[in-house]
Amino acid sequence: MLNRTPPAAPVAYEMLIGGEWLSAASGARMDSVDPYLGTVWASVPDAGETDVAAAVGAAREAFDNGPWGRATARERAGLLRRLADLIARDAERLAVIESRDNGKLVREMTAQWRYLPEWFHYFAGAAERIEGATLQSDRPNFTAFTRKEAVGVVAAITPWNSPGLLLAWKLAPALAAGCTFVVKPSEYTPVSALELGKLFDEAGFPAGVFNVVTGGPEAGRALVGDPRVDKIAFTGSTDVGKAIAKAAADNLTGVLLELGGKSPNIVFADCDPTAAANGIVAGIFAASGQSCMAGSRLVIQRSIMDEVLGRVIERAKAIRMGDPTLPETEMGPVATPQQHRKILGMIEQAVAEGARLACGGGSGEAGGLFVQPTILVDVSPQMTIAQEEVFGPVLCVLPFDTEEEAVALANDSRFGLAAGVWTLNVQRAHRMAGRLRAGTVWINAYRVVAYNAPFGGYKQSGAGRENGLHAVDEYLETKTVWIELSGATRDPFTIG
Repeated sequence: MLNRTPPAAPVAYEMLIGGEWLSAASGARMDSVDPYLGTVWASVPDAGETDVAAAVGAAREAFDNGPWGRATARERAGLLRRLADLIARDAERLAVIESRDNGKLVREMTAQWRYLPEWFHYFAGAAERIEGATLQSDRPNFTAFTRKEAVGVVAAITPWNSPGLLLAWKLAPALAAGCTFVVKPSEYTPVSALELGKLFDEAGFPAGVFNVVTGGPEAGRALVGDPRVDKIAFTGSTDVGKAIAKAAADNLTGVLLELGGKSPNIVFADCDPTAAANGIVAGIFAASGQSCMAGSRLVIQRSIMDEVLGRVIERAKAIRMGDPTLPETEMGPVATPQQHRKILGMIEQAVAEGARLACGGGSGEAGGLFVQPTILVDVSPQMTIAQEEVFGPVLCVLPFDTEEEAVALANDSRFGLAAGVWTLNVQRAHRMAGRLRAGTVWINAYRVVAYNAPFGGYKQSGAGRENGLHAVDEYLETKTVWIELSGATRDPFTIG
């Protein structure tokens, strides 16, 4: 099965800081490993505090004193559209790079990179629609209005599962607002952000607007702790998100957090069984389950459970695992050895707690970093597997009898990122959409996102929303301006 030829030598990359491609000040480097081949395919600098400080300084200078800080909305929009066109041109190449980094299917990454330009086109339009408001003053000698101004320097930390797409969710609205940007991509998938940096130069962005520092936790801590950063945008685990929020509090830096999930896929007896089974498979086994919105809990009405679950098990057993570059492959490996161990360990723990394997449970014949599509039955809501995020192709099944019970099971989680509902009853669909504590609810669908549809979570799944017009507001400050009209002298000891 491991028949793809590794590169003759790892590709050496440098970091992008202030428009220059630089090594780490310490000279340290780290490797990017192809999860399928298990071989090093690229190396990048391992940034330290000095490098991060330089990147933030470059972004600060570009915002405060560079041409970007003085650019009009029309000029920003033009550069965003140019960048979108360059991404579209290079989508296939960038998809292959990202697959090498994280082991996802090339066909999935290609779909993402082909779609990604729409974020920049959409937010280019949003840049030209940023407006303040004229206020109705209650004093005849004053007029007042508001201005919308860029928050400043944005620090982003992005994950390894969809690096380019989840970077765009932050980058496009931040640039539309007029911010400058420093990103630290995951140490496991650093290359696509660096490749994107090359397109910034080609598009004509001023130096320092977009900076990329590659490194591990030390670089991340330095970035979120820098007092010159005005906003932190993070996608990743809830535990790390909490740590970032605590660090940001020292400087009262604003945060936008898109965190973990334990999302329910809720199936009622009045569904289309074929569509529901397909949606369950898409929700948990697509992307090898490495998705914050994965439908990892199947909450299913008992009267239809055997029929639908039988279809899902049959399809899960037939999923083709293998080389993610091949068009026939349906599941690639998980991204890292650490994640592989975590997933298998959580499966073992679930069985120890009383769950039963309906299929999967190990690496199977594929070996390496593969995890078989796994389905666990006889799961109780209190089990770890029903409460904690696995971030792998592991589905736990929770039966119910009544709609009230379905709502209770679905909401019985510290997370609230997404949910799916499968029913042909329109009244039930609306009831469920209103009662589920989740930031996104799909009806008779799963795992659908768009540049104009807000995305984010309730409870411990995050703070704030990405995508949609209001996402630009996450990167704007509102300033109120009062202008006195009469020139008269006022009593200095009274307000107003």
